[in-house]
Amino acid sequence: MTARASETAIVKAVLDRYPRSYAQMLGIDLGKNTPAPLFQWLVCALLMSARISADKAQEAAKALFDAGWTTPDKMAATSWEERVKVLNENGYARYDESTARYLVDTLDLLDKNYGGDLRRLRDDAGRSPSEERKRLKDFKGIGETGADIFFREVQRAWEEHYPFCDARAAKAAESLGLPADGESLAELAGGRQALPRLLTGLVRTDLDKAKDDILMAAA
Repeated sequence: MTARASETAIVKAVLDRYPRSYAQMLGIDLGKNTPAPLFQWLVCALLMSARISADKAQEAAKALFDAGWTTPDKMAATSWEERVKVLNENGYARYDESTARYLVDTLDLLDKNYGGDLRRLRDDAGRSPSEERKRLKDFKGIGETGADIFFREVQRAWEEHYPFCDARAAKAAESLGLPADGESLAELAGGRQALPRLLTGLVRTDLDKAKDDILMAAA
């Protein structure tokens, strides 16, 4: 196989094994660019920033959303005890109280600065990726890793970030012999809507230590 054909085969193997992004696995349609999905993905980015497995973070996020807490107003209407209980029962026993605090702080800042709508963060930042990142990191619990997770998938709707590839996904791509830049990976994935799926697949390949399986499937 040529180098390009080999890269194409590797990308196909990644996407065959991991066909959905993290947001898609939770039924979060970020392509809509509406307040509820954006809020839900912010919560996910916060949860996935903790020192806990991505699978546990997904489980906890699903539990919060299954409880009906899918918008800032619905989350704000819950009690501290309710949030801690759900987190504690879904993998956050060591982080339930700190994460519950972060959720409260997130709700307060989101309401105070942006009226509960992250699209206002985008507009207030002038659609500047660096300014959006700076403002996103104002939310307690969201650092560089959380911002990377957020923008990895939000680029589906916020075109100023496309083609974005975070450091974690880039490292995983490089280990598979793929280019480690967003533009090349976007071309291999098939465009803006598919790139987050590929980036998620690359990260999951690394987390699952599935590199050899992917390369074997691509051979």
